[in-house]
Amino acid sequence: MKSALITDAQDHITDEAVAQSATNLVESGSVLIVVRSGILQHTLPVAVTQRQVALNQDLKAVTPRENIRSDYLALALKAFEQDILHSCTKTGTTVQSLELPVFLRFEIPVAPLPEQQRIVAEIEKQFTRLEAGVAALRRVQANLKRYRAAVLKAACEGRLVPTEAELAGRVPPSGIGHADTKANAASGDTAHKTSDYETGEALLQWILAERRKNWTGRGRYKEPTAPDTANLPPLPEGWTWASVAQTGEATTGSTPPKGNAVFFGGNIPFFKPTDLDAGFYVRESRDSLTESGAEHGRLLPKLSILVTCIGATIGKAGFARVRCATNQQINALTVPSDLVSPEYVFWFFNSPFAQEQIKENASATTLPILNKSKFEALPIPLPPLAEQTRIAAEVERRLSLVEELESVVTANLQRATRLRQSILQNAFTGGLV
Repeated sequence: MKSALITDAQDHITDEAVAQSATNLVESGSVLIVVRSGILQHTLPVAVTQRQVALNQDLKAVTPRENIRSDYLALALKAFEQDILHSCTKTGTTVQSLELPVFLRFEIPVAPLPEQQRIVAEIEKQFTRLEAGVAALRRVQANLKRYRAAVLKAACEGRLVPTEAELAGRVPPSGIGHADTKANAASGDTAHKTSDYETGEALLQWILAERRKNWTGRGRYKEPTAPDTANLPPLPEGWTWASVAQTGEATTGSTPPKGNAVFFGGNIPFFKPTDLDAGFYVRESRDSLTESGAEHGRLLPKLSILVTCIGATIGKAGFARVRCATNQQINALTVPSDLVSPEYVFWFFNSPFAQEQIKENASATTLPILNKSKFEALPIPLPPLAEQTRIAAEVERRLSLVEELESVVTANLQRATRLRQSILQNAFTGGLV
């Protein structure tokens, strides 16, 4: 029931099944209607069958009387879809369903047969144009999604902005965002060729030294494990591989005991995977905790990177703009912002490479799970800090433009839906032909 015309079904039965059961065959040209389903909360699926079919108990078939076209009847039902759902849906049931006696009394306007034909032909013509526009908008959506992935891929491969090595004249400029640098190289500009820079490897050693110096935990300090680079791709000059554990402090959230006023109802956001839909601007949450509630798991500082670690949304990343806590479905990473750009790390976790790494390292159970130890072992390409800052700024600039375009596309798709309903309403009030 996902198309206007039914030509086949997923399941088939035999003539013997029809003969030995209560099912009836529905002839070609009948109008099929979903009468029991959760979808009836917002949509009335209607279709015309173009072959003989049998139905299960969630469908009904209406065979049009003489001088009523089946396609006209189907379009009329869609034109009055919301009125039907409002006036004919049963209340107090577990699953939405139509109250059949009420539905069968629902009135629709009937035009003379020749006019029905003209109405159907004009609706189909306008729908064809509308669907072509919608298809074009869907292609734009898909292209924007591919461009977003390409930007993040280039960012994590050193091809989005000039690298520190390129600016220092150590390697020839290359990549998708280096036009100015290439032009300078071509013109013989050597202003940057003698300058030096701090490499990612030197930065990593500084991060680890600061980590050792500031250690306040119990027992003997243990160096975080470096990533296994055997199967990792090569990095640009001046970059190095680091593990999540080397770049910052990782933690997995937890949920305080329910119903305890000491823990819940404070002003600290308590984030769950659905709250990460805000992506780069995670601020709001459905639940909040007190200081005690947040400390029950771990109170995270603002600019923490949050990554879902279980289920179908594993790998979804959010950037916390406020102090917060999370439930057990989220791994968090807090980096020293004077040495590592938290924005760069957030965009890295959204990149195709990071998403692939998360899924590959997740436990193969009923629900994929990336526990804290596996999260800490994930590799991160680490450029010099100045380069991290440039990358994050350029990613944000480009993806903000993508978001603007996506908003325009979404608005036009919504407009197309309204226009479709407007065409139907106009047709069945005598205003289309």
